[in-house]
Amino acid sequence: MPSFFSCSKGVTQQQDELYSRHLQRKVTLTVINTPVPDDHAELNLLLLNDGQDIDKLRAKAITDSLYKAKKLQPLVIVAIHTGDRMQEYGISGKPDYEKRGSKADHYDDFINNELYPYIKKKSGVRKFKSVAFAGFSLGGLSAFDIGFTHNDKIQKLGIFSGSFWWRDKDTKDSTYNDNKNRIMIARLKASRKRPDQQYWFWVGGKEESSDRDGDGIIDAVDDTRDVIALLKEKGVPDNNIIYNEAPQGQHDWPYWSAAFPEFMIWAFGR
Repeated sequence: MPSFFSCSKGVTQQQDELYSRHLQRKVTLTVINTPVPDDHAELNLLLLNDGQDIDKLRAKAITDSLYKAKKLQPLVIVAIHTGDRMQEYGISGKPDYEKRGSKADHYDDFINNELYPYIKKKSGVRKFKSVAFAGFSLGGLSAFDIGFTHNDKIQKLGIFSGSFWWRDKDTKDSTYNDNKNRIMIARLKASRKRPDQQYWFWVGGKEESSDRDGDGIIDAVDDTRDVIALLKEKGVPDNNIIYNEAPQGQHDWPYWSAAFPEFMIWAFGR
């Protein structure tokens, strides 16, 4: 089996492909890596959702710049290209009110049972120094769901504009309740887990105009703050949670790309 890594002394980017039994499709992977240390146990791993948009994120250029500035530890990024995005992303075992996210459990199985072992084998790594999972919008919700579930494997989560509004009942329904019908909020409330995990959140103040509760704060901000409050209720220390609220930030790649270096230094900084 060929290795992920080239012999280059710089940051490299290449494509790979893996057939997933769980997803019943070929999954394209974009792999970015810094020079690999002699001791592979010093290598870190970042999983990224929405790998098909990796160029919009400018991930290679950002990684290259930070590594040359000696701000990053050795790292391999595996960016997963999505297939049926609105069905594969979501919350495992719980589609939303429009039946979106129906394959989220299959995507979880793919990440945990197929992709992670595949990466370790191709990297020649028994155990990575650290593993992070990051995503954007619905991909951020997916990364949070999978990462929170598998906190034994994933130590750090980066959530950019996470779709924590994801709900099992339309807000137009007279019985809709924010605490019961936002699926991730309800799941966190019901969970007894206190994960030994670190979290990095980014949300923009100009992402939308929706304001369900009429408090003058957009839903994207309210929903993210509510997730953070529940993590703290579970005993996650304040210093394990970073919250970035960009007042002029919008729900788009240029804003996520601008915030990406800060996330990378937080997750893998020297």
